[in-house]
Amino acid sequence: MSTELIKISTDAAGRIAVSGRELHEFLGVETRYNDWFNRMVEYGFVENQDFEVLLKNEQNPQGGRPSADHAISIDMAKEICMIQRTEKGKEARRYFIECERRLKETKPTGLALVKEAMDFLISENESLKDTVSTQQEKIASDKPLVDFARQVGDCPDWKTVREMGIVFRQNGANFGQNGLVQKLIDDGYCYRDARGNLKPYAEYTNGERAFFWTKTTVVSTSKGTFETLTLKITGNGQRYFLSEYLRSEGGYFAEIAWLNTTRTD
Repeated sequence: MSTELIKISTDAAGRIAVSGRELHEFLGVETRYNDWFNRMVEYGFVENQDFEVLLKNEQNPQGGRPSADHAISIDMAKEICMIQRTEKGKEARRYFIECERRLKETKPTGLALVKEAMDFLISENESLKDTVSTQQEKIASDKPLVDFARQVGDCPDWKTVREMGIVFRQNGANFGQNGLVQKLIDDGYCYRDARGNLKPYAEYTNGERAFFWTKTTVVSTSKGTFETLTLKITGNGQRYFLSEYLRSEGGYFAEIAWLNTTRTD
């Protein structure tokens, strides 16, 4: 019999939601739930759209306000998991993605079928509990890259997608500029507009998640004027995507240092 990582439920419209407190507990966050959830909301989530407030113990025997929980959408849950940048966060995010995929293949009333379909994924995820030492070794081996990526994040210089594609390709990644563009689209960071321009979603252009900014150039020709748009990746974005996508374990310092001296408009 399969075991849920985090309990999920559906409403009359077939939308799935999870308990904020249960997600908080699964992720192993040490910060008090109310403080942690309020900080998550600051990333741009909207009440009654991304989450709803639930009150427990309406009659609190110890007085004071009743305990609060939140029913959060599956999209908000996935983004919160990504923000945590932990193995638990990655595990939960994969679980929610698989839940969505299975739910789309069944009727909304067939939630039991979704849960049964999770057997393989859950058993695979549970094996992570036995690989703590391996994870620690991986963290130690990745530390030079993470430290360097943080230094990149402190640098205000931007890079084009083409330049970032060169970084990934020269450091052993199996993709370059085109592959990076596809990843940014598939992972929900960017999209193509009606003219085919690559544009970032607004939530990734400001605040702590300011991964991109765009440069618009007006070009004049004999046939008139038109605008061209170039996507830029900020220092913060470079740090984030290096950490997320770069999997090479050696040789990255020289290539990245070289590219830092080769800026183009």
